[in-house]
Amino acid sequence: MEHYTMNLTLKVWRQRNNKAAGSFETFQVSDISSEMSFLEMFDVLNERLISEGKEPIAFDHDCREGICGTCAMHINGKPHGPWEGTTTCQLHMRAFKDGDTVVVEPWRSRSFPVIKDLMVDRSAFDRIIQAGGYISINTGNAVDANAIPIEKDKADVAFANAACIGCGACVAACKNSSAMLFTAAKVSHLALLPQGSPERKIRVLNMVAQMDKEGFGACTNTGACEAVCPKEISIGNIALLNREYLAAGLTADK
Repeated sequence: MEHYTMNLTLKVWRQRNNKAAGSFETFQVSDISSEMSFLEMFDVLNERLISEGKEPIAFDHDCREGICGTCAMHINGKPHGPWEGTTTCQLHMRAFKDGDTVVVEPWRSRSFPVIKDLMVDRSAFDRIIQAGGYISINTGNAVDANAIPIEKDKADVAFANAACIGCGACVAACKNSSAMLFTAAKVSHLALLPQGSPERKIRVLNMVAQMDKEGFGACTNTGACEAVCPKEISIGNIALLNREYLAAGLTADK
């Protein structure tokens, strides 16, 4: 793969906190390697800003391996940038061309208030997960748990849903700021496995109630969430969530 360098214009959202008004600030970055990750490019820019005595750009990051889900950046109008099935930290600068202008924003959702610059508070997702409670069944050690017979089709779907990293791209892409794909992945993962059966009904009722309490919008099935999900979680899980919720509402007290 050919290696090259580029010069870019960055238009980055700067906002001191959730109460302050924000605006875009323009930066020029030079001699950026095509093999850098997007976050490494920001590291270079921040090092320069610090050396100039200026405030660095605040952004979230941790694993930089597409696992933790914290690298939440809206790049040129798309969560995580132009590549499909990719988090921001996995996005490389070869996705852009010399001379490009790149616009970088935080997630835009009332339920994800801005902390500073490109950092948003996604603790609403944590509270939705917490509302689901615990698994009470004793699965024993790993060998005993693996001895529980599970149909391969269900195991495959449950495993795919468990890949959700809670990054919030689905919310950022949705015109309604809906968290249905995230919640559906978490509900479906456990609903499809026998270990999740004891709390199956109360779990979906509590998680959906918490989702609504956090102020996320309704799902209108536009499919934008599935299109930008870095783990390619299927929108079909929303239908499964709706079935689980309806069944629980009709039979939870019976």
